Amino acid sequence: MKAIVIEKFGGPEVLTLKDIDIPSIGAGQVLIRTAAAGLNFADIKTRKGEMHGASTPPVIPGLDVAGTIEAVGSGVTGLKKGDRVIAFPQNGSYAEYTVADESLTFPIPDNIDFDTAAASPLVTFTTYNLLKPVARMVEGETVLIHAAAGGIGTTAIQMAKAFGAKKVIGTVGSDEKIPVAQKLGADAVINYREGGFAEAVKEATGGKGADIILDSVGGDVFSESLECLAMYGRLVNFNSSSGTTGTVNTKQLHSSCRAVLGFSIATTIKQRPEILKETAKEVLPMIGEGKIKLVISAAYPLGNARKAHELIESRKSIGKIILKP
Repeated sequence: MKAIVIEKFGGPEVLTLKDIDIPSIGAGQVLIRTAAAGLNFADIKTRKGEMHGASTPPVIPGLDVAGTIEAVGSGVTGLKKGDRVIAFPQNGSYAEYTVADESLTFPIPDNIDFDTAAASPLVTFTTYNLLKPVARMVEGETVLIHAAAGGIGTTAIQMAKAFGAKKVIGTVGSDEKIPVAQKLGADAVINYREGGFAEAVKEATGGKGADIILDSVGGDVFSESLECLAMYGRLVNFNSSSGTTGTVNTKQLHSSCRAVLGFSIATTIKQRPEILKETAKEVLPMIGEGKIKLVISAAYPLGNARKAHELIESRKSIGKIILKP
């Protein structure tokens, strides 16, 4: 089969298309023929060797996949050959075939096409957990979403609205991205590169601030978020794409009853995969019913993975990028 293999960590040039053996499956696993694979910012960290728990090269990148089951291992009871599925694979998804545990493989309804399915696992599963189990969102709250034109941002706007948010505010890094977030339902969109965002958020909320803030940037964005977090608000950090860390002054927390929380889909995949079965039951119907529309800005052939990585690193991409064998 053909696969993108990283033999040494580095820039996009290390993404090499190679012919390798189709992986074998063990007990409790399935072999999936890839229809499309999602590209995620975490793949950049994998390529650079910066992903927590990074493996030693050679490595096949890719955290999620959509495709058709080609074979099932012993002990697999809930899936069969021919099933259309999404999965968080064991050995990377930038390949024509991949292997996943049954516990991390989820059947998709016929009304979800493979491109949409490939764009969905990481962003929809992450967003649901951020808003519900972690932030405990309730109807009528205000949600601030950083990187609102990205894969998780575009999903989070829609999901927050579906869960009854009173107001959704997004931040973006350029004026060109503002209409993207507005079209998906954001009530206010702020270009944070033009003087920050905390004061604008306070103004948009009558001085109260946001009840929930979703931060994937870290650094100064994380720190400034605390300045516009409402009393009893929850700030959830789930990445640090800026490459820098934010700081918390504990005096900002106890008297205001605010909370700082963290979430990692990669850690959940490894440590508590059972959580994702419940997540799938919630998010897949939302996609099938059109309540969540995946924004796909580009689809590249597998052999053009380098160009796909260059696009996502440029910060100019909108929504999701997918790769197709």
